[in-house]
Formats: sequence, structure tokens, C-alpha cells
Amino acid sequence: MVQKSIFRNRTYMLLLIAGIFAVVGFSLFLTTTTWYVVSEMGSPGMLGFVLMAATIPRLLLITFGGVLADKYKKTTIMFSTNLVQAISLFVIYWLVDTDSMTMLLLFMLSGLFGMLDAFFGPASSSMIPKIVEKSQLQQANAYFQGADQVSFIIGPILAGLIMETMGVSTSYLVATVLVLLSAVIIFPPFIKEEPVENNIKQSPLKDFREGFTYVRSSTFLLTGITVLITLNFFIFGGIQIAIPILVDTLGGTPIHLSYMEVSLGIGMVAGTLIMSFVKLKRKGFTSLMGLFSSLISLLIFSLAPNLALLTGVVFFIGFSMAFVFVPIFTAIQEFTDNRIMGRVMSIVYLAMNGFDPIAYGIVSALVSAGYNIQLILFVSGILGMIVAILVWFKGKTYVKS
Repeated sequence: MVQKSIFRNRTYMLLLIAGIFAVVGFSLFLTTTTWYVVSEMGSPGMLGFVLMAATIPRLLLITFGGVLADKYKKTTIMFSTNLVQAISLFVIYWLVDTDSMTMLLLFMLSGLFGMLDAFFGPASSSMIPKIVEKSQLQQANAYFQGADQVSFIIGPILAGLIMETMGVSTSYLVATVLVLLSAVIIFPPFIKEEPVENNIKQSPLKDFREGFTYVRSSTFLLTGITVLITLNFFIFGGIQIAIPILVDTLGGTPIHLSYMEVSLGIGMVAGTLIMSFVKLKRKGFTSLMGLFSSLISLLIFSLAPNLALLTGVVFFIGFSMAFVFVPIFTAIQEFTDNRIMGRVMSIVYLAMNGFDPIAYGIVSALVSAGYNIQLILFVSGILGMIVAILVWFKGKTYVKS
């Protein structure tokens, strides 16, 4: 029997399209906010703290989001999340447009936006194995990740063009419209979602403990989480702060910020496209090689002297990062029971992103103390390389898987 193309799977395609609008809206918000804080507000040292405000509430609630994803319909969770996010983005637009925005309000609204993502992430990632065949999981994840990265390319381009021609507030308004469109597409009556599989009546705490026990018992999951932590803490956290600071320091404009973000996104797209065609047999090994490649690219990035070279090198960081995420997420979805998929994915997200705000805080504090951002990245790359080497020698089972 010939397997139906994943592109003829209506539910998957609606989820994919809704995700594209949501991510374009989010990347518009992120790019606009980084430039607004660094340039308009003149507070580059506060950028990391704004990003912390967007991530800490998310981390505090993400495990609860995983519990909800296993107990309730995922489309309902995603629709509600996008709708409230669109409202919060409109408030940001109005405050910026009327010149009423303050750093405190930006902290609060960024925190609300991030908190809502704690419910969207586990719901969307745990829905994929419910709507595609197991043999199509790697392809589905590759396309999903690829679409996300295309969206991250489109977002910064739009942000740069809109801020150059129409101003920061208009960029926030466009982000509002896109996130609202995502909510419309993912509206539950439009999506055929199977009934919830988790019918066990127990407290949220017991639900979480069940997921945590499952993760703790898996050597692959624990090692994979270590790889993801290393990638996010030593590479992604620093890069998020470094790009707008370097653009501003080297005399760039919002369009140069877009070029850098686009280069990172194109690299990720290229990596995910390769994985949509090549079937991976050793997912653990592939993810670790992606980590080594990302760290080497980061070290080169930390030594690049101008915007042109920085823009070129950041492509390879994005390309390598794709070879870390897709193999680990696919392996988890292949071997985890759908009944606890939301909780397992939320714990993975928590461990993976839990160190992001720490990285933001450390890098911002060092920048505020007068340390050169590229020196910070170089030291970060060396420390990350040490961790990766330890994983290589200690995680023999993971490397062989």
C-alpha cells in the first residue's frame, strides 16, 4: 500500500500553516523588541533582562502546559493561546505608537507573551505524532522545523523593512495580525483532532511525576537533554543578545539586523531540508556532531571583525543547530507513549530552555560591566566544547544510537 504524502494530510498542513503565521508573528515581535530596546530605548544592557522576562514565566508554567496538553484537546489550547497573544501584542503596539511604553510595561507584557507560549509549545509538538504515521515523523519534524526557520527568515526581513519605512509601532501591529491569523486557522472546528488518550484521573502533581519518572529512566533522554542544554546555554542564548548589540556597535541599521537574523534562519532551513530527505539511523550521534559543528562556528563568529563576515558565519551556526534539534525531537516522538507525550515534551522544553534566562542574565551583566561581547562568545564556545567532549566520552550508548 502506497503511503499518503504528508502534504495531503489536511490536519498536518493546517497545523503547519498556523505555525508559520505564529512564528512569523513571534519573530517580528522578537526582532522589533531587540531593536527597540537597544536603539530606541538606548538600553543594550537591559536586553537580556527583557528576554529573561519573556522566558522565566514560560519556564515556570511549561510543565503545567504539558499536563494540560495530555488532558485536553491540543487545538483548543493552541487557539486560546494565540488569541490572547494577539491581544497582548496589540497592547504593545498601542503603547509604543502613543509613546507610552516604559521598561516596566515591556517587562510585564513580554512576560505575558512568554507565559502563553508555555501552553502552545507542548500542545503543538505533542500533536505531530497523533496526526502523522510513525514512519513519517522525521520528515514531519524536518518540514515543521524548516517552516519555522523560513518563518524566522520572513519575520526579521519584514521587521527590518517595516521599521525602516513605517516605524517600530507598525512592526508590532503586523505581528498582531499574523498571530491572530494563526488563531483563526487553528480554530478547533477546522481541525479534526482525535479524542484525548489520557483518561486517568489523578492530580496535576502526579501527572507531572509520571512524566518526570519516564524521562529520568531513559539514558537517551537524559543525554539528549544535556546536548540541548549545552546548545541553548552556550550558543543560542549568547547569539540572541550578541546579534543586535554587534549590529549597533558596528554602525549597522535595522536592515543589517535583518540580514543577520535571515542568515541564521537560512542556515537552519538548509539543515532541516537535508534531514527531510536523508533518513537518519544514528540520531544521537548526528545530534552530537551538530553540537560540535555549532560550537566551532560560534568560535569563528566570536573572532569575525565586521558585519559581512559575521552574517556569513552565523549561517553555519544555524545550519549546524538544525542537526541537533530534529534528530532528538524525532527520537523522542518515535518511542514515547502518546498518552504522556505532552508531559515528556514539556520536561524536555523545560530542561532545554531553563538555562536560557541564566545565559541572558550572565551575558547582559558582562556586557553592562564593559566586557566585549565577542570575547564573551569565545569563552562560551570553549566551555561548551568542554561539555560536548565530556558527553562524547561519557555517553557511549547515546553516541551509538
